[in-house]
Amino acid sequence: MGDIAPSFTFHDLAPSQESFRDAVFAGLSRDPKSLPCKFFYDARGSALFEKICDLPEYYLTRTEIAILDRFAADIATRLGPHCRLIELGSGASQKVRILLEALDRPAAYIAVDISREQLRKSAARLAADFPKLAVVAVCADYTRPFTLPPLPGPEGKRVGFFPGSTIGNFEPRQVVKFLADWAALLAPGGEMLIGADLKKDPKILNAAYNDKAGMNAAFNLNLLARINRELGGDFDLDRFAHVAFYDEAQGRVELYLKSLVEQSVQVAGTRFRFGAGELIHTENSYKYAIDEFRTLAAQAGFEPIHTWTDRHQLFSVHYLRRA
Repeated sequence: MGDIAPSFTFHDLAPSQESFRDAVFAGLSRDPKSLPCKFFYDARGSALFEKICDLPEYYLTRTEIAILDRFAADIATRLGPHCRLIELGSGASQKVRILLEALDRPAAYIAVDISREQLRKSAARLAADFPKLAVVAVCADYTRPFTLPPLPGPEGKRVGFFPGSTIGNFEPRQVVKFLADWAALLAPGGEMLIGADLKKDPKILNAAYNDKAGMNAAFNLNLLARINRELGGDFDLDRFAHVAFYDEAQGRVELYLKSLVEQSVQVAGTRFRFGAGELIHTENSYKYAIDEFRTLAAQAGFEPIHTWTDRHQLFSVHYLRRA
């Protein structure tokens, strides 16, 4: 840990390079093959995702920001003074600024993300823009249990902030476990604000994940490029294609990388074979009706208090309290 600014501390709890290699080896050895979506977000992947968020087809980010803008005062009143805001998957820390501007004397902001350099830079910028706020950056895999560092400032309730519909990347049973783990970490009286994408016209969903500019494709394929960079892989990205579609029966968008030809790829000295048309599963993104998500939250020990949505019912922000 080292102090970068008077109000900013950084804690590196990131998983080791070995865990990335182990995950890649395990995923490519399975039938069917898969790779964990949490490894999308190296420096290149994070930059690509920021571009995706600005795409005309990708409604999620601008819609959630509009919800937060519109209801910031109501949210701040409900959270009350002196809360400690813990953001999971903080990324560029864009959306949290809306809350920090509205909150009454927040005690601290804790940014948790797996992308080390983006986390360091974005948290440092936020600390400079909010000089009276104690800012703590924690580089960690927030999908796994970890111990929060000591939190600065006066005692106040802990509020988890999980925007961006990342909760949709979990299987529903995993959502319950994830929320239950965070209920324990937030302690009695703790609360959560969670962004969840709503079910809607499949045409809107398919367009959002298959944009005309090809940013989603570049983001998906960057996972193979990262394996090349960090694990000595020899994936030829021109021999793989981005595949994404909404499965209405499952209520989720599914992402894959498709091998366009029969081929063999080497990763860290080990060979993996791919058939023509073979798929590597990289992500699910579940979409929830409001009552569906509230039911999962209740199973995890949270009381659903309120839900905010946009006028077109594209996206939702859920306010939960540990029961």
